[in-house]
Amino acid sequence: MKMNRPTGVGILGFAHGHVNSYCEEWNNPEHGIRVVAGWDHDPDRLQKAEKAFDLQPYSDTRELLARDDIHAVVISSETSMHAELVELAATAGKAVILQKPMALTMREADRIVDAVNKHRIPFTMAWQMRVDPQNIQMKQWMEDGELGQVFSVRRRHGLAMGLQPTFADSWHVKPEYNRDIWADDASHPIDLLHYWLGVPESVTAEIESLYNPRIPMDNGIAIFRYPGGPIAEVNCSFTCSAAENTTEIVCERGTIVQNYGDATSCNVPRPDGSPGLKRYDAGTLAWTASDIASPPNHGFRIRGLAEPLAQFLRGDRGALASAEEGRTSLRMVLACHVSARQGRRVKLNDPMIDEL
Repeated sequence: MKMNRPTGVGILGFAHGHVNSYCEEWNNPEHGIRVVAGWDHDPDRLQKAEKAFDLQPYSDTRELLARDDIHAVVISSETSMHAELVELAATAGKAVILQKPMALTMREADRIVDAVNKHRIPFTMAWQMRVDPQNIQMKQWMEDGELGQVFSVRRRHGLAMGLQPTFADSWHVKPEYNRDIWADDASHPIDLLHYWLGVPESVTAEIESLYNPRIPMDNGIAIFRYPGGPIAEVNCSFTCSAAENTTEIVCERGTIVQNYGDATSCNVPRPDGSPGLKRYDAGTLAWTASDIASPPNHGFRIRGLAEPLAQFLRGDRGALASAEEGRTSLRMVLACHVSARQGRRVKLNDPMIDEL
């Protein structure tokens, strides 16, 4: 569905701070987006958003959704509210951009998929890693065949939030709003594997609470099995203050290395002239640096999602990830929890995933 310009947008919840970056970017008229209204169950957050973005505040989501000049909504509330808000927006015929993680449970994810399909609304997940230029380049390198068979993929992803005592009081770690920090933020690199490699057969994971017991599941490693390869690993620490290497992809005829690909590595000082993305070709016995520069800090990556989302809302591109793809990525995340709890390899069709 191609929409008229400018596209009027409402924001349903400001819990996820990323939405503030989108709103700031969309103030630029070239995006063809106009943020006109916002809702939040937290009056303080709503008041701050009203002042920051000069939007009309609403205490009732239905009143916001009744506006004819709102064509789409960004749902960036606490995760536990996602399913209900998608259902309300879909019933009102609004396009939906949904923040990660998709939902708390597979049952909630099913509700989201059912609402999108029933009302046939445009829908996308807001996965910034799927539009990051370096991630797109790595996908192309793996798929063009020049480096041969891909044997292993390792993606490290970190944040220092777990080291901050105040984070234990945030909604991100409250069970009534969110599952835990692994489910919340490991969802990014896990979805990236989904984007790069497709759906795995199984996962083996260890996830632990190692630092502050009030911030559960702050460190973990998950190994995804793709029959015939590659073996893919996600390594996440949310008690990590500094890092460098983010991605390592081992291939038959070379290796791909990415540095500075997440907040922990991108936001700390780095050696002058050090390339963010490079590949080694066994045929030439040489490293070649990509001309795609790493941003000066991770905030640029978050802001970089605003234009692809605007393109989606304008009808100039398809979804970054469909509702069905979002549900599958959630299934990959929850399979990690089942594996860690039971100490076993878990297939993606394991019924215990649906019981979490």
